[in-house]
Amino acid sequence: MMVDSTMAQVGRNLSDAMRILGDGQRELEAAIETRHFSRSSIPGPLQGDGQDVAAILHLVHDLIHEEEEEEDQPRPHRMQNVGEQGHMALLGHSLAAYISVLDRERLRKLTTRILSDTTLWLCRLFRYENGSAYFHEDDREGLVKVCRLVINARYEDYASEGYAVLSSQQPVIYQSAACRPGLGQHVCSQLGLPLSSLCTVPCNTVFGSQHQMDVALLDKLIKEDVETGKLPLLLIANAGTPGAGHTDKLGRLKDLCDQYSMWLHVEGVNLATLALGPVTSAVMAASRCDSMTLTPGLWLGLPAVSAVTLYRHEDPALSLAAGLTSSQPVEKLRALPLWLSLQYLGHNGIIQKISHASALSQQLLQKLKPLTCIRTSVEDELNSPVVLLKFSQETSAASSSSSVEGFCAGEREVLNTFNRWLGEQLAQLVPSSGVDVVELEDEGTCVRFSPLLTAAVLGTEQRDVEDLVEKLSELVAVMSSTMSLRQDFREESHRHAPFLRYMEQPSWPGLGAIRYEPQAEGMDESRREKELKKINTELLRKLQDLDTDIVFSSGPEFETEDDCIFVCMVAEDVDVSELVDTMAALGRDIEESGRLLENMTEVVRKGIQEAELELQRANEEKLLEEGMLRQLPVVGSVLNWFSPVESSIKGRTFNLAAGSLASTEVMYSTKAQAGRPPLQDSPTLSSKRPPGQRLFRRSGAATDSMSETSSAGQAEEMSSDLPAAAVPEEDLPTACDVIPEEESSEQEPRQEEADGACEERSPDGQEMEESGR
Repeated sequence: MMVDSTMAQVGRNLSDAMRILGDGQRELEAAIETRHFSRSSIPGPLQGDGQDVAAILHLVHDLIHEEEEEEDQPRPHRMQNVGEQGHMALLGHSLAAYISVLDRERLRKLTTRILSDTTLWLCRLFRYENGSAYFHEDDREGLVKVCRLVINARYEDYASEGYAVLSSQQPVIYQSAACRPGLGQHVCSQLGLPLSSLCTVPCNTVFGSQHQMDVALLDKLIKEDVETGKLPLLLIANAGTPGAGHTDKLGRLKDLCDQYSMWLHVEGVNLATLALGPVTSAVMAASRCDSMTLTPGLWLGLPAVSAVTLYRHEDPALSLAAGLTSSQPVEKLRALPLWLSLQYLGHNGIIQKISHASALSQQLLQKLKPLTCIRTSVEDELNSPVVLLKFSQETSAASSSSSVEGFCAGEREVLNTFNRWLGEQLAQLVPSSGVDVVELEDEGTCVRFSPLLTAAVLGTEQRDVEDLVEKLSELVAVMSSTMSLRQDFREESHRHAPFLRYMEQPSWPGLGAIRYEPQAEGMDESRREKELKKINTELLRKLQDLDTDIVFSSGPEFETEDDCIFVCMVAEDVDVSELVDTMAALGRDIEESGRLLENMTEVVRKGIQEAELELQRANEEKLLEEGMLRQLPVVGSVLNWFSPVESSIKGRTFNLAAGSLASTEVMYSTKAQAGRPPLQDSPTLSSKRPPGQRLFRRSGAATDSMSETSSAGQAEEMSSDLPAAAVPEEDLPTACDVIPEEESSEQEPRQEEADGACEERSPDGQEMEESGR
């Protein structure tokens, strides 16, 4: 079979481009040559000489991975799994540009065939008989075109009079409260309708699912609008709500729409299950709707594939006026990527991908049942493509010894925070699972697993679900222990008041937040804030340097409360009392050290002034005692030679800690400072725990018995940790202690002479200190 050379070249160029962009390992020389492109965020001038395709593709690759190269620890990103079917979709975009240059007649025939085939395949796959298809890039655009079609059909003079005809009878569009946020507003904005034309129908509150539209209330709203002269135009229903994945009662809604001549439009992820053999009756009712929007690119893992809106209407002129069909052959080429991909996958391949995604949901649902702390929410346990899970406070509280009732004023907000952290951690630890976090009005924050939207894109397999459950079990254990210890942490913080202040932070996923309050009096507000920030910053640094598994943080990036120390998730064997005691003790040490440093300048200045006065007074006493003649340079030396006199001036010592002066007379007589106790090292945190046990762990969690070798090693470690200053001076070994016993008698005279020499040198030392003072 002959193949056009241009088309073959297009295929080869695409393969080369995918190879270059997908290759993460580049030669060092190429990385150095192109690094200046990736590092520059400022557009540069167009080069005079053209570049080859490989150089341009390398530049594109560098721009894609620019942030990853700048980060020290690149964050994992969810990359789409572009398989062979993805290459076919990308090839379709390249071929569309080539096909568009064909002659008009050949282009018309080709585009008509592509559009007809794709429409027929999709209608048969998703059980939508006698339907037409509109392909669009924005998945909301199909609904806008359908609304324009209904307006043209319901208002006969709309084509000639335009929006003026709408003033006589205002159209009303109904949507569920569980619809995508902003969908109705977008439709009204594109059609030029006021927001008063949009009516949001609440979901069930008493009977049925809380994510389904209340059909009885919808009937009441339609009747009220008809009585006030409005025209019910269109109803937007869900076959899989964006948050919980629930399906509205499409059968009853279709009957209600037929009663009031309304158009029923359906969208949602559950429409993908129409391609499967066994289909639930709730989803099967979608085949009766007037239009539906499909997103096969997400369901089948096809990149850059347009969405499709299937609709039924008998008047092609109105469809052309609404923009659902086009006479331009180029616009029909939007179906080309999907046309190629569907042929590559085949009917069985499409069914296999959708059924695989549905099986993943059932696998996760079955594996979550043994986890007592996890509560699941699904529409149908047997056929639910979306699984919602959340950490449950009630079940975790029942398994812990401490009650979590009343641990925080915002109990619901704390649970939402914990579940938000759970979803973020799972998405980071198992990125191929595709889990995300959703905010629901009734359930609060939940973790959502919707493989129909992510499995084909990310390549999710059964082992990924197993990894997800394994990581979930580990995280739930930490969350349960943290939740049970939050109240203990709060009570221990109150016990250390006013030094420690517990900060209410329901938006922090962890043990809690605490702040050390300085106790200095007489400070103004600005100085107090600076002191508070300085102490808590230093306290956080010291806590982070400790040998512990607990993570201390300065809090979220956009936290309103400043100068707080946030404690992250903790294990069940954490000693909260020891943790808070250590935080309080370190805070007091930092405050006292800072206060000593602040007062040091003033203390030293006053001490120097006092020392100068003492020395001046001593000089005056010496002058009165010795006389004037002894002060003269030559006469004083001769007089001192004939009649020596003993000086009465004594040295002075300055105690920095006490800020006082003292005489050196007692020190030189006793060879030690009077009243000064020997230095002792304060017991360290490491000396209070057995070896191998981290800080803030209860002793029961450590090993119950230790061998003699480990005990001896611990004793040696503790003794080696003591500084030399802790040993008394008389116990220090001297040169005499290492002399053998046979030579000790011969060395006794020498030792006495050495002692005498030391005593003779002490006055010299005294005179040196006096002169220094």
